[in-house]
Amino acid sequence: MASTPIPTKSEWLRAAETLAIAAVGGLAMNAMGFPAGLVTGSLLSVAAAALCKRPVHVPVPLSRVISVLVGISLGAVVSPETLKGLAAFPLGVLVLAISTLGMIAATSFYLRRVHGWDAQSALFGASPGALAQVMILSAEYKADLRAIAIVQTMRVMALTLGIPAVLAYFGLTAQGGLMDRFAASGPPALPELAILIVFSTVCALLVFKLRLPGGLMFGAMLGSAILHGTGLIQALLPWWVVYAAVIAIGSVTGSRFANTDPYTLLRFLGAALGSFAVAMVVAGLSVLALTMLMAVRPADAVVAFAPGAQDTMMVLALALHLDPVFVGAMHVSRFLLVSILVPVLAQRIRRGRTEADGANPPAAPRPVIEDKSPDS
Repeated sequence: MASTPIPTKSEWLRAAETLAIAAVGGLAMNAMGFPAGLVTGSLLSVAAAALCKRPVHVPVPLSRVISVLVGISLGAVVSPETLKGLAAFPLGVLVLAISTLGMIAATSFYLRRVHGWDAQSALFGASPGALAQVMILSAEYKADLRAIAIVQTMRVMALTLGIPAVLAYFGLTAQGGLMDRFAASGPPALPELAILIVFSTVCALLVFKLRLPGGLMFGAMLGSAILHGTGLIQALLPWWVVYAAVIAIGSVTGSRFANTDPYTLLRFLGAALGSFAVAMVVAGLSVLALTMLMAVRPADAVVAFAPGAQDTMMVLALALHLDPVFVGAMHVSRFLLVSILVPVLAQRIRRGRTEADGANPPAAPRPVIEDKSPDS
């Protein structure tokens, strides 16, 4: 694992405040019966605190531990019956690839024509997932980092809040709360629990070495899924660990709004919501096609094809009692596709612009997104 600076005392204090805010929001929404209330409530409360200038922060070492714990919890819901659905994945990946291409094309077109974004920024703002890679490319191509980050983060937030509510409205969520399976299991056998944690952590580190986003979570899920799916162990993490980890994941996402002032957020609100709507139309059509071609539950297809962050969507799969293997496989597949496709498209845009500049005399500068906010 790449070396990471040890957090200072002040960072840990900020983390404690952030997690406390997240716990209040998550437990409150869960008590009100909101679907996936733990993760949505924690995300919303931490994002609100960030916009109110609170120094919300989750240190990298802590977020990595959280990812492993959530991954173990995700794999624990896998059964031998779940693994039988692996044969249907190739067709799902094909539909996903077509959906991803359509999503990038439609959302880029919207950002360029409606909001006047330049081609590079529109491409990066339209990318569904692979946020870390997209931000690196945005800096390399000198695109508007603040605009892209806000649009991408608000898309994840809208998905996290909206998907549970919509699925519940249409009666597509499973009965029972997140705690039911873990709380009903009773105290785990310590030897089995130790095997589960060690094996899942090793798998998490191996997948992390491949530099996949959410690699720790996905790797831990694979390790846990192997043990539970083959029936080798029955142990589950204690319910309070699962509660804390899910709340903490929400705080990690909400803390992305740190150092963002409300004025800057409002400036890009139209672009964020509009591009989100366009992406969801494409995703909705893809879900419809998938459910017609395959025996996939609509709720599984919705979360699997949602243009959000891999880790957050996988947590939603856990909280909503969906198929984490299918959801995780689709999001990893899309990450690989986006990681290959977006750099190629960005290079083509740059080459086309260079050729156009060489063929035409200098003209007035193209309109680009400007951000004069003092925050960075």
